[in-house]
Amino acid sequence: MPENAQPSTRDGFALFPDRSVVALRVNGELKDLATTVADTDAVEPVTIDSPDGLNILRHSTAHVLAQAVQRIKPQANLGIGPPITDGFYYDFGVDTPFTPEDVKAISKEMQRIVREGQRFVRRVVSDEEAHAELADEPFKLELIGLKSPSAAEGASVEVGEGELTIYDNVTKDGEVVWKDLCRGPHLPNTRMIGNGWDLTRIAAAYWRGSEKNPQLQRIYGTAWPSKDELRAYQHRLEEAAKRDHRRLGRELDLFSFPDEIGSGLSVWHPRGGIVRGEMEQHARRRHIAEGYSYVYTPHITKKDLFVTSNHLVTYADGIWPPIRMDEERDDEGNVTKQGVDYYLKPMNCPMHILIYKERARSYRDLPLRLAENGTVYRNELSGALHGLTRVRGFTQDDAHLFVTPDQLEAETTKVLEFVLSLLKDFGLSDFRLELSMRDDEKSKWIGEEDVWETATDALRRVALATGLELIEEPGEAAFYGPKIDLKVTDAIGRSWQLSTVQLDFNLPERFELEFTDRDGEKKRPIMIHRALFGSIERFFAILLEHYAGDFPLWLAPVQVVGVPVADEYADYLDDAVAALRAAGVRAEVDHSDDRMQKKIRTHTTGKVPLILIAGEQDRAAGTVSFRFRDGSQENGVPLSDAVELVRGAIEAHALVSSAADLRPEGASA
Repeated sequence: MPENAQPSTRDGFALFPDRSVVALRVNGELKDLATTVADTDAVEPVTIDSPDGLNILRHSTAHVLAQAVQRIKPQANLGIGPPITDGFYYDFGVDTPFTPEDVKAISKEMQRIVREGQRFVRRVVSDEEAHAELADEPFKLELIGLKSPSAAEGASVEVGEGELTIYDNVTKDGEVVWKDLCRGPHLPNTRMIGNGWDLTRIAAAYWRGSEKNPQLQRIYGTAWPSKDELRAYQHRLEEAAKRDHRRLGRELDLFSFPDEIGSGLSVWHPRGGIVRGEMEQHARRRHIAEGYSYVYTPHITKKDLFVTSNHLVTYADGIWPPIRMDEERDDEGNVTKQGVDYYLKPMNCPMHILIYKERARSYRDLPLRLAENGTVYRNELSGALHGLTRVRGFTQDDAHLFVTPDQLEAETTKVLEFVLSLLKDFGLSDFRLELSMRDDEKSKWIGEEDVWETATDALRRVALATGLELIEEPGEAAFYGPKIDLKVTDAIGRSWQLSTVQLDFNLPERFELEFTDRDGEKKRPIMIHRALFGSIERFFAILLEHYAGDFPLWLAPVQVVGVPVADEYADYLDDAVAALRAAGVRAEVDHSDDRMQKKIRTHTTGKVPLILIAGEQDRAAGTVSFRFRDGSQENGVPLSDAVELVRGAIEAHALVSSAADLRPEGASA
C-alpha cells in the first residue's frame, strides 16, 4: 500500500456473498455481517452451522420470541434471552403465567415476524440514552449499570465490559418496530431464521438466578439451520426420553433416591449393584495391570487439610457445612479443649498427597500411581440435581500420579492410552479431545510461564499422537495447570465429557512435596490428576442411556433366563442353568405360573440378553434353544456348547443381540 494511502473497506456482504455466512470474526471478535472491515483486518466468515453461527441463530430467534410476546402482551417486561445448548430462552415479567394457548399464539406471531424479513441493526448508546429508551423496562435498566458478563445468569448477551448497544428491528420500509438491549451479533434479518425452530416449554425462573428477586416466566425454544435438522433434533429428544436413565432405573429395578435419605443421595438395588460391581472390578483389574496401587481414605477430615489444599476457599459454596468435633469439657462444663471443624471430603487428592508424604521419596519411587474409588460429597443446589448425573454423594474413580518432570510426557501418554482402551472395553468408541490452556491473563494462573509452556506442549503432543480430533481452548485450563478433557459421543449423538487428565504444579508446592533426584538434590514432583469415568454414578447413567438398558452380556444383571415350554421341562432347564452358574454365568429359571409367551415378553422387556428355551426335543437330545434380543432363535445347541458360547461372549464383552454375536467369527452353528 502506498505511503499515506487509506486501506479500502468493505462489509461482510461484499466479502462473503454465500448465504450460509451469517457473521464475521474480525481480529478475533464476533461482528455482524454488515460490519465494515478494512483490508488490514483479519476477517473470518462465520457460517450458520458453526458453533458461533448456531448461537447467533438462536439468540436472534430469542429476539423474535420477545418481540412476538410484546406484540401480544404489550405490558410484558423483558428479562434476558441467551442462547443455550441446542436452543434459547427468554424471561418475561408478566402478570399471569403463560399458558399452552399463549405459546401457540406467540409461535404464530413469530412466524409472521420471520416472514417480514426485519433487519437487525446495531446501535451504540450511552448509559443515559439507554436509560431513556428503556425507561419502561425495569429489568433492562438494572443491567445497564452492571457492565460485566458475569453480572447475571445469561446476562453476557445484554451487557459487557465495553460499550452499550441496542439492536433495532427495522422493517423493509425503514421503520423501527422493536428494540432490545443487546451485545449481538445477530443474523442480518429475521427471514434467515427460516422454519427450523420451535418453542419447547414454559417454566418459572427467578430474575438473575436469585430467589430474593422477582419470579419471571421463561419460554424455552430451539432453532436449527433447517427444518430437517429440527426434526432430527426432535427425534433425538424422543429417543433420549425413551433412554432416560431415571426411568430405566425404576423400570429395571437398578437404583432409587429415597426421600427418607435425602435429595441427590442414591441407593443401589441388587441388580444395579451387579452392574456397578462388574464395572468396578473390571476397571480395578485393568488398573492393577497398568501399575496402579489401590488406596483407601476416610470420608471426613479436619478443616486444615482443605485449607492447605485451597479447596475450602476455591469451592466453599459447594462444600457441605462443617461438623464440630473433639471439644472437651470438665465437670463444671468449662471448655478444656477447643473443638475442630471436620468436613465431608469433596475431593480425594489431598489425602493421596498425605500418603505420598508419609515417607521420603526417591526418583526410583516415581512414577507413583495411586488409585481409589473414593466417595465424595458436594453441596449441590437442589435445582441442579439430575438423577445419577448430578448428585450430592458420588464415587470418583480417582487416580493421582506423582512423576518427575522428565517422566511427564511418557506417563501422560500411558494415561491417555489407558483411558481410551478402558472406555472401549465398555463399548464406547467415538472420542474427541479438548486441550485446555493458559491465556495471556497472567493474574489467573500460578507457576512459571516456561513450565506452563513445556507442560502444554507435552499435552499437545500426547493428544495429537492419538489421532483423535483435538480442539484447543485457551483460557480454560485449571488455575494450577493445563489439562486434556475427553468427550464421547453416545448412540444417539449426544456428547458427554468423561475422563480428565490434569497437570498440577500447585498442590505439590502447597504441600511441599519432594523427591530426591539422581544428583542427590531435593526436587518437586509434578502431580497428574486423572478421573477415568468421572464418577461411577454418572458413567453408569451414561452407559444405561447409551445402551437403552440393553447392556452387553458381561454387564447385564441377569445374563440368561431359562423359560420351559411347559412345566414338565423346568427340571431339565434347572440342570442347564446350574451348569451355566457353575461357569460363572448369572442365570436363573422362570418358575412362575405365566404362559411361555408371557414369560418371554416379560424378560425381553426386562432387557435380559439371552433367553434359554427347552422342550421335549431339547430334553431328549441334551440341547437348548437360544432366543436373542432381536427376536431370532438358534435351536438345538448342545448344552456343553451353550455354556462355552455364553462364557466366550462374556469374556469378549460382546453385546449379543443375535446368533451371530454369540458365536466367534468363523464358528459354525
